[in-house]
Amino acid sequence: MQADQSEVLDFFRRYLPLSNLPEEVLASVANNIEIAYYRAQSEILALGQDNHQWYVIRSGAVEVFRRDGKLYNRLGAGDFFGEQSLMLNRPVRFPVTALEDTLVYLVSEATFNYLFDNFEHFADFVEVEDQTRLRQSMSKQDDEDVLLTAKVSTLITALPVIVSSATTVHQAAIRMTEENVSSVLITDSDHAKVHTGQDNQVIGIVTDLDIRERLVAKGLSSDISVADIMTTELICVQSHQFVFDAMMLMLKHNVQHLPVLKKQQPIGLISHLDILRYESQNSLFVVKSIFNAQSVDELAALTPEVQGCFARMVHQDANSQMIGSAMAVVGRSFKQRLCELAEAQLGVPPVPYCFLALGSMARGEQLIVTDQDNALILDNSFVPALHDAYFSALAAFVSDGLARCGYSYCTGNIMASNTRWRQPLSVWQQYFSEWIERPSAEALLHSAIFFDLEGVWGQTPWAEELNQLIRQKAAKNARFLACMARNALLRTPPLGFFKDFVMETDGRQTNSINMKRRGTAPIADLVRIHALVVGSSARNTFERLEDIIEAGILPPGRGLDLRDALEFIAMVRIRHQAFDIELKREPDNNIEPEHLSDFERKNLKEAFQILSSAQRYLKFRYQSGRVS
Repeated sequence: MQADQSEVLDFFRRYLPLSNLPEEVLASVANNIEIAYYRAQSEILALGQDNHQWYVIRSGAVEVFRRDGKLYNRLGAGDFFGEQSLMLNRPVRFPVTALEDTLVYLVSEATFNYLFDNFEHFADFVEVEDQTRLRQSMSKQDDEDVLLTAKVSTLITALPVIVSSATTVHQAAIRMTEENVSSVLITDSDHAKVHTGQDNQVIGIVTDLDIRERLVAKGLSSDISVADIMTTELICVQSHQFVFDAMMLMLKHNVQHLPVLKKQQPIGLISHLDILRYESQNSLFVVKSIFNAQSVDELAALTPEVQGCFARMVHQDANSQMIGSAMAVVGRSFKQRLCELAEAQLGVPPVPYCFLALGSMARGEQLIVTDQDNALILDNSFVPALHDAYFSALAAFVSDGLARCGYSYCTGNIMASNTRWRQPLSVWQQYFSEWIERPSAEALLHSAIFFDLEGVWGQTPWAEELNQLIRQKAAKNARFLACMARNALLRTPPLGFFKDFVMETDGRQTNSINMKRRGTAPIADLVRIHALVVGSSARNTFERLEDIIEAGILPPGRGLDLRDALEFIAMVRIRHQAFDIELKREPDNNIEPEHLSDFERKNLKEAFQILSSAQRYLKFRYQSGRVS
């Protein structure tokens, strides 16, 4: 494609290093270039490709990657790339992909070499710019918290040591010594299956600590089987998850060893010592400080550290799923420690209970701006006259403590301090059954909140019982799903008739967009409905989307579009909150479009349009109780 010379000349005059060339040389270059157009997400330069052109970006944006696929740089209008392979006469080392629809001017290898060899300022600028980019990239790589990018599989150095449940502790200890490991996995498979790797259903784990505490300290014989001292409630991590996820699991469940699974089969075993190798000063170890706090005052004093961790993760280019998961773990840790402190002050609970996290915390999508949604499940032996004074005090202690730690009181009073949300398990089962079978406006409102729940303290299996009840009843009730769908359509994306942004008009945040109320929350609502239909047991919206895509209930490509839209909207919201923290302003969920870059405005509109399309499909699919 040939270009108009005058237009090219005008463009070249605006950007270094071309703008410093003599006018006649610049005119010659402009007269001999070509234009190439690349669609968004299309590949421009591939790793190892022979390159014979220098690329100058006319419009659009591109992403440059390292060999390992990690992002190296983003370039826009006036920037250039491809010079390294020309200068070194080597294949492409940094592949390039169009981030959006992009026009580039193509300067031939011969022309580039002529300019490089005959104009010192041109050569200096290109070399310095290239080296600066490389230094910035390497500096970013050095500073990056590898917990956010390394996969668990990279920590595995050997196959796990597996023994059968009939193995004696003495035999297991000998194996541990021979293999130089601190733990073994226990399986109920026979000897042959253990060594062929078939049907290795892991049923437990035995560690050095277990042998010391459960055998030696109690004076038991080492000839007893490992099944007698093993831990059966296994916390496992998948091989494709991040080291960061493994660290969060260890902190959340207070364990030091994690079996690593691939397709439900054990392929490794990692310990906290493995993770220590990846620890950096920016790691989210504020959780440790939470569990070490001895009072509410000490917990409240950690608020700046929580905000600092949030901001650092944003700067480390963590995605929204990582950030939401980390903040949810922090929030759960506050609740768990407050429950411990409450019990220490109030004494042993009169009946068993389970403290629930609801909403974004349960979904693993919590950010730095959040209120507290929580509830209590009480044992069915609960008698209000005898026991409620204790649980009322416990709920008040935890809710007041959370408020001091930055989790504001729920304006809708969805808190355990509200007697209605402090009930026996049988009452909760009745609540959910009635909401699904008789979906009134109030029932639908409660469903949108309570259908994302997780047990964080006490008898946590009760929470899973309620989750199973929800999945079983909701998937079979077409009328309820239709009502939920209509309710989910009440929160629409902020786009007007001509696809311009529609601003908030109430309260102090006028001329702004609430990114939670008009963006992430509507997506979570509609994904929850689809997830109920396909019987997904996931709580996280991204994980629910994976199940929905796999089930094939959305038109081709729509699930992936919705996932990308959620990620973009969430990251705009996250970056805005991090920016407020850096400026020492009170972070919120509202953004002013005039403060967005052109790139953000354009892509935010596209993300909202994807949400709008997803809502139209939701309305179509579940109209009149249709679920097919």
